[in-house]
Amino acid sequence: MNKANPFTYEIIKSALVAIGEEMFIALKRTSMSPIIYEALDYGIGLTDADGQLISQGNGIPGFIGTLDGAVRSVMDKFPLDDILPGDMFITNDPYGGGGTHLSDVSMIMPVFHEGRLIGWTANKAHWTEVGGKDPGSFSSDAQEIYQEGLQFPTVRIYDRGRINQAVVDMIAANVRLPDMTLGDLHACAAALRVGERRLLSIVAKYGEATTLDAIERLLEHGEAMTRAAFEHLPKGTFYAEDVIDEDGLGNGPFTVKVKVEIAEGRFVADFTGSSLQAPGPINNTLCGLQSAVREVFMGVVRPGIAANAGCFRPIEVICPPGTICTAQRPAPVSAYFESMVTAADVVRRALAQALPDRLIAGQLGSVCSMVLNGRHSETNDEYLLVQPLVGGWGAGHDKDGESGQFCVGNGETSNIPVELTERCYEVLVERYGFHQQDGGAGRHQGGRGVVLDYRILSPRAWVSTFFGRGITAPWGVDQGHEGSCNFAEVTRGDGRTERFSRANRVVLERGDLLRLVTAHGGGWGAAKSRCLEAIKQDIRNQYISLEQARRFYPEQMALAAE
Repeated sequence: MNKANPFTYEIIKSALVAIGEEMFIALKRTSMSPIIYEALDYGIGLTDADGQLISQGNGIPGFIGTLDGAVRSVMDKFPLDDILPGDMFITNDPYGGGGTHLSDVSMIMPVFHEGRLIGWTANKAHWTEVGGKDPGSFSSDAQEIYQEGLQFPTVRIYDRGRINQAVVDMIAANVRLPDMTLGDLHACAAALRVGERRLLSIVAKYGEATTLDAIERLLEHGEAMTRAAFEHLPKGTFYAEDVIDEDGLGNGPFTVKVKVEIAEGRFVADFTGSSLQAPGPINNTLCGLQSAVREVFMGVVRPGIAANAGCFRPIEVICPPGTICTAQRPAPVSAYFESMVTAADVVRRALAQALPDRLIAGQLGSVCSMVLNGRHSETNDEYLLVQPLVGGWGAGHDKDGESGQFCVGNGETSNIPVELTERCYEVLVERYGFHQQDGGAGRHQGGRGVVLDYRILSPRAWVSTFFGRGITAPWGVDQGHEGSCNFAEVTRGDGRTERFSRANRVVLERGDLLRLVTAHGGGWGAAKSRCLEAIKQDIRNQYISLEQARRFYPEQMALAAE
């Protein structure tokens, strides 16, 4: 019988959580793609031998349900006696294997101690290029997954420590930026080895039995903490639905519906009734749907501990196959995040008024991802800028919404700095700030979206945009106004303008101005109850103009004029 004291268990549990953070930093410092080392578009962590998540470094909350799925894809495909020390596996299968879209590549490594499998290290990172018909492996007009890039159906990339050169050669021959892509592969492998070393160092210090017992206690603690939180949750059944305007091919709108049931120790999210999978690439898959529910669940229960598999044991996700939330092969999935974000949003919408202290009105509702590519004037080398954009979050029942933040599902991601953008890509950033579109008025005002202007300096470039909520704005709560919409706009040298939200490979010429505009969040409460001092502060901060203040808050402004 294990006789370790409670203090030892706590030390080990904290060390396990720290492994995820150290792996996260290792990948950030060694990757070659700005989308990884600057935007932090990745997730990384540790599971037990059965694939249950132990710890995960900060990053994309939307990946919270994918690492354990990636580990299970290895366990399902390979017999245990065919998994050996030094092995490493790679997968990006959206329909299984913990996948989302092909750009999000998972790598998985078993950890052995004295010949026994004791855990796994795993990561999922957005590789800038994995091939496909369009640069950046995003295709807003793709009609099947075969147009979206290389597929890795859970294959062995390292065999007992030796890299599978055939797979490496295949990757290099099928991507536009092989040095960057292979650099990210090696960075992901290095981060996994960091996790392996740290887990084995804990075992060396405290013993295998004590470490494995501490892992089980960590999972049990996660479950206990979340179940305890149910005492403070409203019990009942809650409904909501929302739409995705179109799929990139002109089809739509598509509906995402949810019925949330909260009972003693159970949290059930049923998406039955959502639209069938789309012809265009906005489809999500079951793994992404589970991640969306986990993300909201953690914000609702607030367990006060780092996420692990134990926290998620009360969750049940229901949705028939073949919907926009649970697409089947070969449905295109480049912009899966649009359905994933909407799925998370409808759960929040269903619960917002029942949990006003924890949830907010509608947020920008889209990752607002864009791909800009071209060739440098002097070197003719191809550049490829891939990044998500920030926008406005919804207001709360007691606060204004946060401004200039990434979509909730993007979590700890960051801006790619202007200085780096102008150094690596042939563009000039002429403006980056909040815009004054209408939207988000209320007792508490929705957060402000941003405008980002790129002046094109290369002879020719192309932009693809993946902006959701181009027609349907983020929703308000309790008479709060809806927010604004996301869109892109190109101003040509002759003054012509083109506006779009979801478009593929729009041609840009030198001197053209590309403007990217993200949404304001929805407001909470009636606009007539907003206090005058807050309105004056909005005007001073240039969140709204004087004319907008008079239009949205006529009663307060009339009093101010007296």
